[in-house]
Amino acid sequence: MKVLIACEYSGIVREAFAKLGHDAWSCDILPSDIPGKHIQDDILNHLDEDWDLMIAHPPCTYLCNSGVCWLKKDKGRYAKMQEGALFFKKLLDAPIPMVAIENPIMHKYSVEIIGRRQDQVVQPFMFGHPERKATCLWLKNLPLLKPTNNVQDEMNKLPKSQSQRIHYTSPGKDRWKIRSKTFEGIANAIAEQWGTVGNFTQGATPSFNKDLTATQQVASPKSASQTSLNPNIHRLRPNLKKCSKAIQNEKVFKLRNH
Repeated sequence: MKVLIACEYSGIVREAFAKLGHDAWSCDILPSDIPGKHIQDDILNHLDEDWDLMIAHPPCTYLCNSGVCWLKKDKGRYAKMQEGALFFKKLLDAPIPMVAIENPIMHKYSVEIIGRRQDQVVQPFMFGHPERKATCLWLKNLPLLKPTNNVQDEMNKLPKSQSQRIHYTSPGKDRWKIRSKTFEGIANAIAEQWGTVGNFTQGATPSFNKDLTATQQVASPKSASQTSLNPNIHRLRPNLKKCSKAIQNEKVFKLRNH
């Protein structure tokens, strides 16, 4: 299978597919941390290259719900949110048979532009990591990701500083890198489960496993109209949840592929 890992500099997901024999390439404006097949360029220049599957990790800084209060406090942030959401939508609508895009839980203003909410939410503890970090998945022609090693009970015994390690990461220049890396257990599950969904020849339409249920076969998109979204940024309610200190320290991040 010819696989594109969009907006990935770490090489973690790319290498998970490569180990299983797939022709996997990562693409990011940054160089790859791990030697391998990597395109250092704008991902939008490479969507129409006969890929069978794309896994994308677009920037979340202006899209995530944890930072929604800054849309009202920072006048320039709303425009950056629109730019980020449109970039996300271009990836979701890419001319590739199977697509999966991951991001944190989004606020409703991002969802309105993108058109729908996620199909699935997964946690690291579902894949062998005793940690909590909600990851949303938007899927096209892919089954829901199945947990491989649920260690939630073990995680619940740990202090929050360990079970929510990513959340408590100290502010610094590399904090965004630490937060953006995919957990290896999730990367392996993605490669093992989605790398065998269809029988492929290059550029062919996927042939799905008939044993999968209708829900597993193709994730059902959720309509944005179900969320009663309001595009008027000036109507943001004053009692929005207080932003975390971590988000405040990151409010001036430059939008980019990472």
